[in-house]
Amino acid sequence: MPQGTLEVVLVSAIGLENTDFLANMDPYVILTCQSQEKKSKVASGQGSSPKWNETFLFTVSSGAKEINIRILDKDNFTADDVVGEANIPLEPVFEQEEVPPTTYNVVKDDQYCGGIRVGLKFTSQGTRDRGFPEEELGGWRSSSRD
Repeated sequence: MPQGTLEVVLVSAIGLENTDFLANMDPYVILTCQSQEKKSKVASGQGSSPKWNETFLFTVSSGAKEINIRILDKDNFTADDVVGEANIPLEPVFEQEEVPPTTYNVVKDDQYCGGIRVGLKFTSQGTRDRGFPEEELGGWRSSSRD
């Protein structure tokens, strides 16, 4: 199973259902990968087509299968409204190492309610995954002082 760093670029959303009746929504996103959770900035007043252009890093270990993205509308006097969510499978980015910004369906109560544009990049953990014995990598054990 892949281990390393997952870079998630949260670009924008389109066609979101406006949950505010008198004003534009103030959407933000909560991204979850395994037990790690990250929160975007609030796109104040940007309504149903917000732009974030933010990058988030996750440490990926065995068992990571998808990233969950929940879009919420920030409210000042009541609980934040859930706009919808998207689940993005990670297998394509593990295989290709990079998936350019792509629009994924946002759903709420099994109904389509917009799209969210996200780019993904995976960087493998490094030399330890390549199977080289530690002694062959060099370092202080192979150096000598004369």
